[in-house]
Amino acid sequence: MASSFVDKVTISVAAGKGGNGAVAFHREKYVAAGGPDGGDGGRGGDVVFTVDDHMSTLMDFRYKRKYTAPNGADGQGKRCAGKGGEALRVRVPRGTVVRDKETGAVMHDMSDGKDWVVARGGRGGWGNKHFATPTRQVPRFAKPGLPGESREVILELKLLADVGLVGFPNVGKSTLLSVVTNAHPKIANYHFTTLYPNLGVVYVTEGVSFVMADIPGIIEGASDGAGLGHDFLRHIDRCRLLLHIVDVSGHEGRDPVEDFDAINAELRQYSDFLADRPQIVVANKCDLLGDDRENIDKLRAHVEAQGYAFYEMSAAAHQGTRELMQATAGRLASLPPVITFEPDYVPPEAGALTAEDVIIHQYGDVWTVDGAWIDRLVESVNFSDYESRMFFDRTMREAGIFQRMEDMGVKDGDTVCLGDLEFEYQH
Repeated sequence: MASSFVDKVTISVAAGKGGNGAVAFHREKYVAAGGPDGGDGGRGGDVVFTVDDHMSTLMDFRYKRKYTAPNGADGQGKRCAGKGGEALRVRVPRGTVVRDKETGAVMHDMSDGKDWVVARGGRGGWGNKHFATPTRQVPRFAKPGLPGESREVILELKLLADVGLVGFPNVGKSTLLSVVTNAHPKIANYHFTTLYPNLGVVYVTEGVSFVMADIPGIIEGASDGAGLGHDFLRHIDRCRLLLHIVDVSGHEGRDPVEDFDAINAELRQYSDFLADRPQIVVANKCDLLGDDRENIDKLRAHVEAQGYAFYEMSAAAHQGTRELMQATAGRLASLPPVITFEPDYVPPEAGALTAEDVIIHQYGDVWTVDGAWIDRLVESVNFSDYESRMFFDRTMREAGIFQRMEDMGVKDGDTVCLGDLEFEYQH
């Protein structure tokens, strides 16, 4: 792979920790110890992916693989809340697919241009002002901030193009792209001139245009990792239509029918979904044949028998290219929009966690219970409904949370804080 193009990387992201709540008191006549006025900690900063249309590769991630958002500031006296950590914005090219490293599942497709939060900052802790009650007028404790989310993700660049050019190396794909667009790919008479995809916009008529991608040449065995093709087959995934370019000149002693079948076999081995993508078959370098049309006629009969449209051209001589682009635009008009990848990542379910994942702290007669398991459980409960409250109580007991608290010495009447929820413990 060329050093100037990077299309798949693994990075780690960590959101900021929430700031700790403050323990503070102010001086006020007739108020015990001045009264608690400790402020809450600030929320930790999120890690946010944002699309940058000026980026065309993942090169920026080659040398920097760890991204950490700032923590939230601790709370202060006079009920001053700590400042939240600023979001860390990580720029990625449009078309980047984000996958969970552990499962390989798609988490998000950065194709719509909208920002996406990949790791959320931790919630800030409560200051001691929250723990004051008529019987506890001098709380000398506060709640710590929670850690932010952290994970490893795979960034995979899949080009956003309507049309993908496929075929063996040196069949004229780069030449065609340079002729019908303003792109300037490197062109020479040897294999693997194209070491990374090139994009160009084809303007057919007023109001009619499409994006075309020149994909590096595919060779037999590409789907198993041979040559360059395996690294770049993913860039065809989004294309609505494939232009299958075949060299019919015979100058290298190749059989165009065998070449056509070999490329389609590689596409199918990589993905049935990709192999079934609509194709237009294009015989290139026809100007080099003279009156000998045996290769063209043989290829035409072979592909038309399989239901493919067939066109002849010479990209280098600018023959037949305009007709091909008009036919391509006409075919695109009847095809669905560019493919986007739907997320299939499933976050760990609450039931998949155990009581050991929950953190319990005791501050006198106040108990705090924190963790992702608790957060998801609280979000699923309607505490104004009796049946829902019974479900909450039963789930907590079955998970062993209440048993752990009882082993640690919780008493009836103690205050229990679950996130922003506070209740009185009763055995």
